[in-house]
Amino acid sequence: MSRSRLVPGVEVVAVPGRGLAVRTPEGEFFSVRTGSADENVLLSRLAGVTTDPGDGQLDRVMRAFEEAGYLAEEPPEREWPAARRDIRIYGDRVLTEPLAAQLAALGARPRTTEAVPASGGSPVGVEDLLDGDPCAVAWCLDGPVPDGLWDAADRLPEHGVAWLRCHREGRQAYVEPVAAAPGDVTSAHVRSRRLAATPAHRELAAYWSGPRTSGAPVRLTPPAATLIAALLADDLARWATGVPDTAGLPARRRLRRVDLRTLTVTEHPVLPVPEVAPIPRKDG
Repeated sequence: MSRSRLVPGVEVVAVPGRGLAVRTPEGEFFSVRTGSADENVLLSRLAGVTTDPGDGQLDRVMRAFEEAGYLAEEPPEREWPAARRDIRIYGDRVLTEPLAAQLAALGARPRTTEAVPASGGSPVGVEDLLDGDPCAVAWCLDGPVPDGLWDAADRLPEHGVAWLRCHREGRQAYVEPVAAAPGDVTSAHVRSRRLAATPAHRELAAYWSGPRTSGAPVRLTPPAATLIAALLADDLARWATGVPDTAGLPARRRLRRVDLRTLTVTEHPVLPVPEVAPIPRKDG
């Protein structure tokens, strides 16, 4: 018999006078009706300690856990694949340094630069970003995204390079979806979707374009920068290792907004913007 155990986030607790209860990954509790099954043997099986066969009641309870999605074969350790270790990081040091540290701890090989890549003073080109053959590019800005800055980077997935980015707007930060293949959500898609979703689209477009007048500058605190870096590092690790998303929206269809005052993270679905067909010409 193969050894199964509770999936991460699922726990079983003995409730005095009420038997066993399961705590789900969502934090809910459900009573476990064990019947005549030995609770100690059941707990040993759920912990993956033993595979000794039990009676019919024990097998029934184990099947119920399996059907509910609370059991899984013991997964192998997933290491960062060597072919996806070279991560190029651009942007502001307050975000790139914690991101590089977290990626290195996970097994990646990050390379960081603050300078915006460009050729001969011209706008950044996709060739500049592809120099050195990175497998992924992350770009972190401690401020709004200037018009056109990420246009070339949006083409990285067409060249087989994953593309991830974040930026700050006042006291809100945005972690955009991973774009790993043609047809994924780009930064241009996110901008279009955000403009379409707000009645203040003219004001938002003007805010992005600048200039902007502000008072005392907003400073990213170490906890806020670490949180944003952790979200980026987790997305990159899941892309690199193939670990699936188990909750919330898929990473490639998810825009996350971080309230820098409370460090609250909210998720918003975002889809690619389809290309608009050209308007047919009328002859004559």
